Amino acid sequence: MEQLPNCPKCNSEYTYEDGSLLICPECAHEWTASADEEDTEFTVKDANGATLRSGDDVTIIKDLKVKGSSSVVKVGTKIKNIRLVESAIDHNIDCKIPGVGALKITPMYVKKS
Repeated sequence: MEQLPNCPKCNSEYTYEDGSLLICPECAHEWTASADEEDTEFTVKDANGATLRSGDDVTIIKDLKVKGSSSVVKVGTKIKNIRLVESAIDHNIDCKIPGVGALKITPMYVKKS
């Protein structure tokens, strides 16, 4: 007998199949088996819609004021070897900028080089 996955909502082990749907009798949650197998990979897109990955090089497309400092990161500044991080406040790019230091940047202000 095939082992069905537990309910993703309440973790019940009593799930059953109804056509292409999996159903939990305890909380009435319904989901598809293919949705369970999908990777929910973290993705970040730049200002042009290109997918960014850790290690990419990007270029700043807007002057950015550095919070807590009088310095500004100018348009056209190239940043090498970015690192992507999941952030609750939308600053998903972690990088080091020469002359400025370590910063977290919002992806809508960069484009992939």
